[in-house]
Amino acid sequence: MQATALTLGLSGLDAHLVHVEVDSGRGPSAFHLVGLAEASVREARVRIRAALRDLGVDLDEHVLTVSLSPADVRKIGSSFDLAMAVAIAAALGRVPAEALAGTVWIGELALSGAIRPVRGVLASIVEAKRLGYRRAIVPHGNGAEAAVVPGVEVLVAASLEQVFEHLRGRAPLAPAAPAEPPPARTLWHAPDLCDVRGQPAARRALEIAAAGGHNLLMMGPPGAGKTMLARRLPGILPPLLPDEAVEITALHSVAGILPPGVGLLRDRPFRAPHHTASAVALAGGGAPIRPGEIALAHLGCLFLDELLEFGRSALEALRQPLEDGIVTVCRARERAVFPARALVVAAVNPCPCGYAGTRRCVCSADRVGAYRGRLSGPLLDRIDIQIVLPPLPVADLARPATEEASAIVRARVIAARAAQTARRDAREVGARTNAELSPRELARAAALDPRSRALLSAAAEQLGLSARAHDKLLRLARTIADLDGAAAIAAGHLAEAVELRLLDHAPGVQPPCAARRA
Repeated sequence: MQATALTLGLSGLDAHLVHVEVDSGRGPSAFHLVGLAEASVREARVRIRAALRDLGVDLDEHVLTVSLSPADVRKIGSSFDLAMAVAIAAALGRVPAEALAGTVWIGELALSGAIRPVRGVLASIVEAKRLGYRRAIVPHGNGAEAAVVPGVEVLVAASLEQVFEHLRGRAPLAPAAPAEPPPARTLWHAPDLCDVRGQPAARRALEIAAAGGHNLLMMGPPGAGKTMLARRLPGILPPLLPDEAVEITALHSVAGILPPGVGLLRDRPFRAPHHTASAVALAGGGAPIRPGEIALAHLGCLFLDELLEFGRSALEALRQPLEDGIVTVCRARERAVFPARALVVAAVNPCPCGYAGTRRCVCSADRVGAYRGRLSGPLLDRIDIQIVLPPLPVADLARPATEEASAIVRARVIAARAAQTARRDAREVGARTNAELSPRELARAAALDPRSRALLSAAAEQLGLSARAHDKLLRLARTIADLDGAAAIAAGHLAEAVELRLLDHAPGVQPPCAARRA
């Protein structure tokens, strides 16, 4: 007798349909599994045999052949267990085979028959809906995540016994319930920007970065406030839109780090890997391929503290994500593409000891040059905002705090993002933020008057800016104009944008707009 159940496999963030076909016959006990199954899938026969035995289904007198189709696509993971178990039970006549039709089965089996949560359920349900399937049975622990997808009837099961009772029509499974939103007081827990004393230029740069989604590099001595500023960036970012929350949740689910019982993630991610992280840890990889830190920070913030202490290969792996907003991981038999539109904030010291330009510095010029040379020109060129933080005066620490709170700055950021959304809704551009504007969209959204065009040309020529840096200045100026509520870019907006790329300035060269800024 034969039976078929449907499930889904994962390749990176993409899910693909898998037909689990089972053929059973009498004879010496045998369990053949075909279909390019990796070790984690082949081991399912042990879990399935034990789980079925507990329900009185003995496989000792049966020859079972299980085929995972398509046979030329590699199968990895334990999410196929439930589909194989119900298909085997149907092929043996223990449950009605017709009851399996039109349903997607996802879950890992314990030896006792309990159904355990698996990763990537949200991405799998989204793909099942796209393919036209409207019913899925998932582990109870994945119920809140799967319930996010509208138009699909999601049922949850805690054990294989519950599934059999459901298939026999005796005790229907309960539908998945969306997770309760957390109380308002727990939605916002980021440190407040009012804790940072002084550094007005850096605070302004952080606001511009948040408003336009621009990458930011801060250079300064130890204790200047680089890390404090970076960790307060999530507090001024705008709230997630519903489609953005689904994207982030799917990524964290595929990575296997979605907290149990969580439906949609409601906060923008903030990732801060240690400087010993490898290129694979940052860009993604492994077997199976999983997203790296740059993808897990998608639509949030990736903070790279002590940037120049990261390995060169790890830093260079960020080139494509910073430019394209995606990261492509290729292996001999697998290829995965992850979205990686993260706001990257990096912090560096001016020299190995950190005190360049002061009497405390003990570094030679050659040593400083070698240290800064760890950051390649092509990578630096991809960072929109480059600022230098001066040492913090003791007087700033002694005076009462008067700095703006995150809520005030966040309101301005939300208003600037609203202007960008309005241009997108009007179909002037297709990008979500100014940092994502294509050259053609940039020409429409950031048109310059003759005075501003002359100022930009003079800055580009004197500073030797690349074509990429030229366009990044325009994007920055567009964001500054949005923060000011201006429809058009003025010379003052462009002048401020030029001053936000301090590392483009050669030593001793004053930016051409410094004296002309409005």
